[in-house]
This record gives sequence, C-alpha cells and structure tokens, in this order.
Amino acid sequence: MHLRFIVEAYRRTYHEMMQFETYLERLEYLKLNGIVGRDTFGHGRYLNQKFYASPEWKQFRREIILRDNGYDLGVIDEDYIIRDKILIHHINPIKFENLKDGDITGLLDSNNVICVSDRTHRAIHYGMEPREYILHERYENDTAPWR
Repeated sequence: MHLRFIVEAYRRTYHEMMQFETYLERLEYLKLNGIVGRDTFGHGRYLNQKFYASPEWKQFRREIILRDNGYDLGVIDEDYIIRDKILIHHINPIKFENLKDGDITGLLDSNNVICVSDRTHRAIHYGMEPREYILHERYENDTAPWR
C-alpha cells in the first residue's frame, strides 16, 4: 500500500518522520499534494504574516534550525545542508481558524515542524519533484560556464 494513504488517518509528527532514514522516505511521509495557486488563507493571509513576524515565532524558528542543524528534512549528510533560506515547515498545516482564534500552541510545537529548503517545501505541498542531489567532482570554472 502506498505510504500516502496510510498516514492520512492520523496526525503526522516530527518524531515519527525521523524514523525514516532517507530524504525520499521523509518527503513521501510529508507530501500533501496540494494544487499550485489554490488559496491557503485567501483574505486572511494577514493573520499568518502577523504570526510569522511575532517574537514567539522568531525565537521558535531559531530553536528549530539549531535542532535540525540546517539540514533539509533533518537528513544529516553534507549533501542535504540548506545553503539558501531555511524554511520551517508545519508538518500538519496551519489552519486559518488557529490564527483567527489566537490558538498558536500547535503552531509552536516542535513535534510539528521541520527545516526544509524552498524546493523541498514545494515538493511537499504540490508534489513537485525534489531536487536531485548529484555528487560530482568539482572542476575549474564549473560554476562559471562562460569562462
């Protein structure tokens, strides 16, 4: 049976996800398969922006980055270091009602979040392919192909 159908019956957790060893297993566990462009907050988007600007969120975010050491999906391997902006993904998505009612306790639950790259975040939400971690030898001017 496909893992996606198994996990929908209950609340997903960080601790449970960490039992999977590989990036792809963890990604499969978290996938939501949403639709690009579908509103998540619509006219209430100001609420989640206000939440993400709060001192509570900023402190919590720092703690999670330290916990996960800045690794994508917490996979501790040099190939999974997030080298650009680190996003904090809510394993069980934020609901408008939580923010509207001021109930942020679940949003600051370390068992409900994980560090992810932007690319991984899109893969979780919209089913886009995850980045390929290609290991290759470096060579002179490999980052400047015009030379």
